[in-house]
Amino acid sequence: MSRRPEAERSDWTDLDLLTREEALGRLRREIAETEPRLAGIGDGDPAERSLLESRLRALRDAAEELAR
Repeated sequence: MSRRPEAERSDWTDLDLLTREEALGRLRREIAETEPRLAGIGDGDPAERSLLESRLRALRDAAEELAR
């Protein structure tokens, strides 16, 4: 237990943080789930297709950044 008063303790000690490897694994799973959803839309709903394409691009960018 910290000897510092509650107001001076860091919030970081109370958070459940992911490791880079755990975060990368989660991103890769989300990518693997999103790709078939996007493929399943085909030429269907353009708004949903655009949203999933944007999401997939962001997931891939984040995964690439973590993999460095």
